[in-house]
Amino acid sequence: MIKILAIIMVIGGAIALVAGVMGIFGSLSTGLSPWALAILGGIFFLSGISLLKYRKDTDVIESESKK
Repeated sequence: MIKILAIIMVIGGAIALVAGVMGIFGSLSTGLSPWALAILGGIFFLSGISLLKYRKDTDVIESESKK
């Protein structure tokens, strides 16, 4: 479950980061502030990557505790 959430955060963060950077440099116009998109995209992207890297999935934790 944690891995699925992390992958969703990485993909969503990457999309928001790209849209924010493109909005900052003027090639994409969204209804939102491009700086907010870039900052939130960076936060979600880095959070998702760290979850994928350092957390064990709940299935692995349950199987280790049963042994």
